[in-house]
This record gives sequence, C-alpha cells and structure tokens, in this order.
Amino acid sequence: MNAEEIQGIFFIECEEALAAAEAGLEACSAGTQDNETVNAIFRAVHSIKGGAGAFGFTALQAFTHGFETLLSDVRDGTVMVSEPLVSLMLRALDTLSDHVEAARSGSDAPADEALLAELAAAQADGAGGSDAETQPAAEASVVEQDAAPVDGLDFDLDAMLSDIEHDAEPEGTPWRVRVRPHAGAMANGSEPLLLLRELDRLGGSCIACDVAAVPVLERLEAGQAYLSWLFELPASVSEDAVQEIFDFIGDDCEVVFNPAPEEEGAHDAEETPTVEKTAQAPANDTDTPEPKEVDTAAKAGPEKAAPAARAGQSIRIDLGKLDRLIDTVGELVIAQAMMAQRFAGQDLAAVEELSMLDGLTRELQESAMSIRAQPIGSVFSRVPRILRELESSTGKAVNLEVSGEATELDKTVIERLSEPLTHLIRNAVDHGIEGAEARIAAGKPAKGTLCVSAEHRSGRIVIKIADDGAGINRERVFGKAVENGLIAADAQLSNEEIDNLIFAPGFSTAQTVSNVSGRGVGMDVVRQNVKELGGRITIDSTPGEGTVFTLALPLTLAISDGMIVTVGDQTLVVPLAHVVESLRPDAKDVQGLGTARQMLNVRGNFLPVLSLEESVGARNAVASPTEGVLIVVDTESAGQAALLVDGITDQRQFVIKSLDTHYRSVDGVAGATILGDGRVALILDIDGLVTNAVHVRRKEAA
Repeated sequence: MNAEEIQGIFFIECEEALAAAEAGLEACSAGTQDNETVNAIFRAVHSIKGGAGAFGFTALQAFTHGFETLLSDVRDGTVMVSEPLVSLMLRALDTLSDHVEAARSGSDAPADEALLAELAAAQADGAGGSDAETQPAAEASVVEQDAAPVDGLDFDLDAMLSDIEHDAEPEGTPWRVRVRPHAGAMANGSEPLLLLRELDRLGGSCIACDVAAVPVLERLEAGQAYLSWLFELPASVSEDAVQEIFDFIGDDCEVVFNPAPEEEGAHDAEETPTVEKTAQAPANDTDTPEPKEVDTAAKAGPEKAAPAARAGQSIRIDLGKLDRLIDTVGELVIAQAMMAQRFAGQDLAAVEELSMLDGLTRELQESAMSIRAQPIGSVFSRVPRILRELESSTGKAVNLEVSGEATELDKTVIERLSEPLTHLIRNAVDHGIEGAEARIAAGKPAKGTLCVSAEHRSGRIVIKIADDGAGINRERVFGKAVENGLIAADAQLSNEEIDNLIFAPGFSTAQTVSNVSGRGVGMDVVRQNVKELGGRITIDSTPGEGTVFTLALPLTLAISDGMIVTVGDQTLVVPLAHVVESLRPDAKDVQGLGTARQMLNVRGNFLPVLSLEESVGARNAVASPTEGVLIVVDTESAGQAALLVDGITDQRQFVIKSLDTHYRSVDGVAGATILGDGRVALILDIDGLVTNAVHVRRKEAA
C-alpha cells in the first residue's frame, strides 16, 4: 500500500471521526452529557490529530490540538458543559471539518485564530474558577502568619507550613513505559519519532534505548523498525494520557506500562505479543505492578478477542473494485436472461437447472447490492451544520427533526444526494420559514421547524423536506415568471404548475442577492440531479402552513425487476416497483370521458387509461383496452393510472444502462437494458409519463 492510499484511508477515518464527534455534541446539546459521550467526542478529535501529525498537516494538527485541549478539560471535569460551550464546540467542529477538507484538496486552511482564542478563553474560564479565586487568599494568609510575631511557641512555623504543603501535594513515584514499534509499523504511515515527542511533551524522559534488534548494515531496511525505548514519566501523568497518544496507530506498536525489571533490558529481534510479555512477569513479585498494555484487539488474548471480532468484523474495500463486482453481476444477469431465452420450452431438467441458476443469480445480485447499501444518515448528519450556518447568516432560529436515518440505499445515490438536499434545506430556511416576528404575528412559535425524513416505499426510497413556514407565494412566483418571460401574462396555470415554476433555470424570488440565495441557481440543479438519479421531485405547499418537497428515488442504479411488455413494434420495460396489478378488462369496466378519454373502473376507483403508442413512438399498437392488457401503476406526483399495452411477455431482472452516458436524456425514458435475445429495450420513466399525460389532459379540459 503506497502513501497516497494510506492517506486516503486517513481521510475516510476523518469523516467517520467528524460524524462521531458531531453526534456526540448533538447529544450534549440535547442534554446527554455523560462521561461516555464526552469521551467519544475526545477520541474522535484526538484520532484526527494523530493522523494529521503523521501526514504533516500542520494547520490541521495545530487547530485539532487547541480543540482537543479544551475537550480534555471537559472530560476531566475542569470545564463544565453548558449550552454556550456546546455551541462553541460545534463551531469548532465545523472549522475542523473545513480543515480536513482543505488538507484533502490541498487548498488554503481556513482562518482559525479567533476561534482558537475563544477555545482558550473557554478553557481558562473553566479552569480558573474556584482555584484561581481561592489561591490569592491562601497566599495572603501565609504571608500574614510569617509576618506576625509568634511569642511563647516552641515550634517552627515555616517547617510546619512546609509539611502541610508536602502532604497536600505528594510528589509520587515516577513510573515507566516501554514503547516498541513492530517490524512493519512505518509501512502503514506511523512515525515513531512523533510518538516519542508526545511522551516528551508529557514530561517523560528516555532512560534506555534497546538496539539489540538492529541488524548489520548490509541487512538494514530503512522502512523497518528495530529500536525500542524505555521512558520514565512523572506520577502526575496518567496512563490514559499515554494511551491516547497511541490510539491512532492500533496494533502497529507494542506499549507496556510498568514493565518487569527483566523486560527493561535488551529484547530479542522477534516480535513477541504484548500478552506474552505480560505473562513473563514473576508471579511472586509483589513489588512490581502487573504490566498493562494499550487497549487493542490483541491485549485480551485469543479467547477474549475472538468474540469482539465476530461482533463487528469489517474490511475496507476500494470502491472501484466494488463497482467492477457490480458490473460483473450485471453481465451475469444478462447472460442468465440469454440462457433462459435460448432454452425456453426445453425439457423439464433444463427448466429446473435454469430456475436454480436464476435463484443463485438473484441471491448473488442482492448480496452484491447490499455491500453498496449505506444508511442515509451519512447525508442527514450534515444537515445540523448547514442549519447552524443558515441560522448565523439569516438570523432565523430553526428546530430540526430527523427520522429514517437508518434507511439504506445505494452508495452512489447517497453521494449524489448531498447537493440536492443542501439546496432544498437552504431554500426552506431562506424562503420558507419566516422571521421570528412574522411567525409570532401569524400565531406560530418564534422558532421554525424543519423535518427531514426517509423511508422505503414500493421498492423506492422517499425523502421529504418539510417546513412550517409561509408556503409558496404563488402570486409572486407567477409574477416573477411573467417578468422573466417564462410564461405569458394571460397563462392559465394550476397551483401545481405554478409551484413547479421554481424549478425553471434562473428563477428566483429573492429580493436581494446573498450568500444563501438570489442568483437563480439551485432549484433547477436539484431537479436535474434528481432526474439523473432516475427519480422525481414533487411539491406540496399550503399558504401559511408550509411546504413539503418529496424526492422519490430508486434504491439502486444498477439492477432492478421489471415487466417486459410490447406496444406495437416496440419492446419496453415497466419497472416492477411502480406496478400495482395487471388485468384484461371487460367492456363494462371501461367508461368514456369526453371524446378521447377513457377511464378504468377498478373496484369502484376510476383511473385514467393512458396509451403508450404516441409517447414511445410505436406503430400498430392496440387501441382498445379490451383488446390489450392494462397495467395499473402508482406514481408519487399523479397518483395511479392504467397503461395500455399489447401484452406482457416476461418478468425478470434487468441491468439499467444510462442513456445520458451513451446518448442523451429522453423524456419518459429512465434508461435502457439488454434483453435475453440481445435486443435493446427502453426502460419507462413511469412517473414522468403519467405526470405529463395528466397535465396534457388537464390543459385540454381547460
């Protein structure tokens, strides 16, 4: 593994540490301020500091050190947790995130001098409380007693005061720690010298260096570790403080506290596990404390380490390798479909074997996709920071409610959701939620509410961003659209069509341009990004009550289930996630509406019948519902409808190929796939087709 790959792992761990620290600080803000929560925040920040030092990111290391110093006092109870302190630490975490991003991209580090001064001031305020106030009084008392005459007493006051001070602050006995990097420690980016400097900073002094393992010059390898050191530390230094230095390097370094006398001498060149060294301590030596080692997976021995490993084993996999696996599984699905096509109608044995292959292929596909699945909480975790920035810039107080963080979907979808969600949240706070005075005047709480949720529904993931603001001002939106030349002044639009005008490129109702909004970019980007993901975005706004943006997205971008249908001379795929049922209607179930519209009666529910012939450019398609098959589909924006097709030929898995990559975006088409006979079939965008058809019919009716 080269240095660049190791550095990439460091930044991944930084993201995990930042998420853990933010979760801890949010818990503190909510009232959970126990030791475990504070320790988790400290460990997260400390791990970033250790890696920053190892890779030479001095600005990141310096800021993290200042942040960590305050957290250390909070953990020790010197500085008490309060709402202003949590707010300060959240701002520090935001700056730390900026530092990490700057180190990753190689850009200039953010300005942090003022914030570091605030952190130091908070530390001084907490540490200088009772001790600082009582110390001058104590010193004055000593001076007064020294100066006062003490006639008639037969004891030495100076000696007595000296004894009192000695009893109050015992010097304690220095203790020792042995540090020995393993042979391959430096191959993983560790730098022993940095660790030794940290021990020196704690007041430790090196009293011995073991060179017994150093080979002759001809066999010396620059990347190997051969030395070990014995440090003596003052009693005031705790073992926890030393353990924190070695948290980042894991099992690459052996650390033993208070080693037995025979362990302080020379060591052989072999790498002896810490637990074996510990076992060599004399059983009858009561004067020597039992050696203790850093809390690593190896310290508990094989019997204790195994259950922990089974509980949470994981391995980091390069995303490119995972993508190749998914692509290979997709090709396997296509090959399996081709085999099924070729051997259709063969003997029973062939059918059973193909059925077995189909089951194994599906299981392999589901397993491969589950590897890529991640909880959407990784995207939702960024929302609190966005809100803090917006509250600072807009002056609006917003309460955040999040649900469905554990909902899983494909990693590619998650990565591309970040930008759309950021725009929607900014829009909700800047345009949707009113200021405190306006909310109070409208009978609402002064603090607005933003709800972000995710859930699985019919093979899709549905994400909602809802605010309790003023809703969309449709008169203002309509007027701005006319002013920008988007629509005619006499245009007759429904509320839904007016709401969708905000997705037009360059559209903005902001009165002034700010760093939040007003430049006419954002919402059109949101719709385009969601569309590229194969999803849809809808708006539901009620004046005075708020607005809800709903994103309906596929769970995965690679493989899905669908019905293969024929429409005239075209073969198409209807995603199974949208299908409710399919049926051949009787004549009495189809009713006419106007001159060219038909409605299907499904158990008392009347659904519009939509012919796909014109939409997909087919020829010689079935015109009468009684002669073909109706597929009842469900959409997010337009409800249910019945699609008229000539027939259903198969139902199977298909591999989604993007048209944008190889051709261009096509309205009503979500992508393409390769059928078992080698032909290319278009995958229908059911939401788009039904929504467009409904809008056309509404205009015709108007």
